[in-house]
Amino acid sequence: MLRFILLALLFLLVARAFWRLMDGVFEAARGAQPGHRNGNAPAVKLVRDPVCGTHVSPRAALSLTSAGSTQYFCSEECRAKFSGRK
Repeated sequence: MLRFILLALLFLLVARAFWRLMDGVFEAARGAQPGHRNGNAPAVKLVRDPVCGTHVSPRAALSLTSAGSTQYFCSEECRAKFSGRK
C-alpha cells in the first residue's frame, strides 16, 4: 500500500513538472516574454524623495516643478520642507 502511494505521488510530481514545461514551451511559441504571465503588472520605476529618501511611484507621489525640474515627494510634509515653507 505504501509503495502505491509513493508511486502515485511520484507520478503526480512528474506530471506537474511536464505540464509546467509544456506551458513554458507554449508561452514561448506565442512570443510572450518569460515571467510575464497574464495578470502580472509591468514593473514601475520608482523615484526617490529628496527630503527623506523614500522611494515612491511617480503616479502616486506629490510633485513640485520648478525651473523645468520635477521633484517627487512621499508626503505633503516633505514637499513643504523642500520648498522652504516649514
